Amino acid sequence: MNIIHTKFLKMISIKNDFKTYSLLAAVTILFFTACNKAPEELPLPVQPVPTGKTLAQTIAGTPDDSLYYRMIVRSGLLPVISNINNSFTVYVAGNPAMRQFITAASGGAVPAGSPDAVYSGFISSVLPVASAAGIVGFNIVPQTLTTAEIPTTFPNFQYPSILNPAPTISALLRLTTFPATRNGNWLNNIPMTSVNITAANGIINHVAAVPTPPSKYLWDRINTDPGLTYLKAAINRADSGATAASSLQGALLNIGANLTVFAPTDAAFQATLTGAIYQGLVGLGYPADATTLALASAMASTPTVFSNPALYPVLTAQTVKGIVVYHILGTRAFTNNFPTTTTSYPTLLNGGIPAHPGVALTAVFGVPFVTSATVKGWGNATASNLIINAAPLTPDPFGTSDQFYLNGVLQKIDQVLLPQ
Repeated sequence: MNIIHTKFLKMISIKNDFKTYSLLAAVTILFFTACNKAPEELPLPVQPVPTGKTLAQTIAGTPDDSLYYRMIVRSGLLPVISNINNSFTVYVAGNPAMRQFITAASGGAVPAGSPDAVYSGFISSVLPVASAAGIVGFNIVPQTLTTAEIPTTFPNFQYPSILNPAPTISALLRLTTFPATRNGNWLNNIPMTSVNITAANGIINHVAAVPTPPSKYLWDRINTDPGLTYLKAAINRADSGATAASSLQGALLNIGANLTVFAPTDAAFQATLTGAIYQGLVGLGYPADATTLALASAMASTPTVFSNPALYPVLTAQTVKGIVVYHILGTRAFTNNFPTTTTSYPTLLNGGIPAHPGVALTAVFGVPFVTSATVKGWGNATASNLIINAAPLTPDPFGTSDQFYLNGVLQKIDQVLLPQ
């Protein structure tokens, strides 16, 4: 009897539970039905469709952009900037700049003064598609960016383009552009000639020359420049015993780095090393005379001074590394973004000595390019001069200032910077 009664009570309990769960389910369904009424009662906001001419149409309709438009077509990227639902900032070189570029790119096969039909024909049939795609892609930033939105701070602010410089390394890599509005409007070290031309899907800024994407690393320049053999030897000495991951050469080959290298010429190193060795010899008891000076000059006459075991106690790897990193900023600084009043900035040496005052930069502007610039080390009596390009925008391997590489900028200077 007790067993039957117990089973009966369990059945009632189960039945009541079922009713409770059913009621809860019904309430829940009713609640969600009430909160999720028919879609037409809660319409999603409709985004307005952009109207007007696209970037592609605007460039195509500008007579002075006809050669650059031809390069866009050649690149295969015309559909990208034709999509009215995309949003871009596009840097465009006008026909005068394009003519200069094509004459240089053709090795003179398209001489200056040729009819535009000849320039256009070269772009359409001779210029490699990959080259056109690299240039055009490098000059497309996937966001609308007015010059008013570009910071005026030092150094140049960076904005990724749509160009992947090394897809085999990572599909996420993007080559960055460096626009600036300090001391004028610039893209990298190239002046903008007209800005903020609006289209339905973005903005066009005209530039005074064709901005070409870099293809080399900082180390490539240092390793091959016949005027930077001492800097190369100093880096090799500094890397003595270092792993590849911690070496300066590794940093100068790192595509993810963003550096400025102040590169003393061979003559600058010879002068500094001759003086340092002379003082060292006098300290060792050599007479302070012309003979000792000649001996010091002979010891400093070739880059092997850094690999001379007799000088290892003085030119230790750590000492040389400290000097080399004092010549490197952890940012990319074109001269057009240098301050016009002397201002100090940290170098990589500050990573080990945070309180170090860094180096002091200043520049003098012409119209529009920098005509002179200096960088002063804390231990130097006078500032070192940047060796400004003989002609504006002279590229690697002949340029001496604002040399643009995948991982930074190189500026040649006429003194070795001394940190103390």
